[in-house]
Amino acid sequence: MTRLNKLPRRSRTVKRTCAIGALTLFASAASYAQNAANATTTLATSSASQQTADNSAQQSTPAQNVPALTLQRAIELALQNSKDLQLAKIQSRLSDHSALITRAEFMPNLYIGSGLGYTNGIPETPGGRAPAIFDVTYTQEVLNEPLRGQAKELQEQARSQKIALEEVRDSVIVRTAMAFLELGKVRHSLELLRAEQESADKILQVTAGRESEGFELSIEVTRAQLTKAQVVQRILQLEGRQDELEVFLRAQIGLAQDSPIEVLPEDLPGQAEQEGANLVAMAMQDNTSVRLAEADVRAKEFRLKGEKRGYFPTLQLVSVYSLLGKFNNYDQFFKTFQRNNFNAGIQVNMPIFSAKTKANIGLADVNLEASKASLSNKKIEVTADVRQKTRSVREKDAAKEVARLQLQLAQQDVAVFQSQYAEGKLNLREVERARLTENERWMAYLDANFARQQAQLDLLRVAGQLNKVWQ
Repeated sequence: MTRLNKLPRRSRTVKRTCAIGALTLFASAASYAQNAANATTTLATSSASQQTADNSAQQSTPAQNVPALTLQRAIELALQNSKDLQLAKIQSRLSDHSALITRAEFMPNLYIGSGLGYTNGIPETPGGRAPAIFDVTYTQEVLNEPLRGQAKELQEQARSQKIALEEVRDSVIVRTAMAFLELGKVRHSLELLRAEQESADKILQVTAGRESEGFELSIEVTRAQLTKAQVVQRILQLEGRQDELEVFLRAQIGLAQDSPIEVLPEDLPGQAEQEGANLVAMAMQDNTSVRLAEADVRAKEFRLKGEKRGYFPTLQLVSVYSLLGKFNNYDQFFKTFQRNNFNAGIQVNMPIFSAKTKANIGLADVNLEASKASLSNKKIEVTADVRQKTRSVREKDAAKEVARLQLQLAQQDVAVFQSQYAEGKLNLREVERARLTENERWMAYLDANFARQQAQLDLLRVAGQLNKVWQ
């Protein structure tokens, strides 16, 4: 190695010391190279090597005595323990019961009543009926089209809550899958960064030794220190993110906060790389937002149909039984007093002119137009979203392939540098720098793979295919 011109000459003793130090570093580098070779698989250029890279990026050593968690199991536990899903189920039942209130008007309704009051003059009550010791009333709507339209509207809205429940379920699946996959990526990245920290330490030691002997400028030591500090910073950042993801996953799947969690890194099941036209057609059938908009249109159609039939007559079955008492002075104001009284029949109302019916029809018509416009806009929005996310998946595929090839090239560089180092053509610092580059390429590949998984999950969610992937 050529000395710097402005540095002083050293003695032969120093040279011997440097030679001994170089041999020691060579031995440690050989040991480190053997360990690194066991930890990293070199990527080849064939399609088989691409699969090897994918599998290598997903390998992780499970913690001892901690059962590993698969993605499928994590999603199953999240669906069982999700508070959001439980709340959505309660809201769905609430809508069902709300729809029954209006529908109950068309079912038999029987009421029993009793009261006690003082009568001075003609016996009567605020409701217009005769005061009774005991009475039974029966009512049932038979023909009332506006009320029937309201009942059908509420029933359709109750059914739409089942669709909203599916939307919440999809949201739980996406959040859980994202956290699961990212946790696997973060843990793998931490393993790489800790190996990178060892390389940064060795580079700093070699550079500091060369600087003390006059072979390097102090700026090179500062650069090595900066590299080490940056690695430590990234380790701390990833450790913080790992803790956040573990806390979130424990809450999602119902584990205690102190329970260890071990994930098995894996890829998403199924494929989402279908033709854009096919995915658009599937989204028009399965997308929850489109289905909710369609349900709203159907509900508004039921309401408008009922309001338009408001000009039809209404028919109601009525029946009343009452037990009267003489203390209400019936015998003084009526010619004949009868204790037990029963009335039954039908009550028919025929609208001749109803301004309220006309106003209700106008309101229902406008609401239906608004729902149809909302449905049309939603279909356009979902179509554009599916196409955009399909392109995004393809772009992320391309980015993943670039990252894979860069990783493969970095691994080949390390192999070449190790060979040259063994022949004495390179120093240890150059080999460790190549290792740093290889680790960076590994983490870039992990990031590209995770970005691709995110894009695929988004596409599956918009296309409404999450339930088919995780049935």
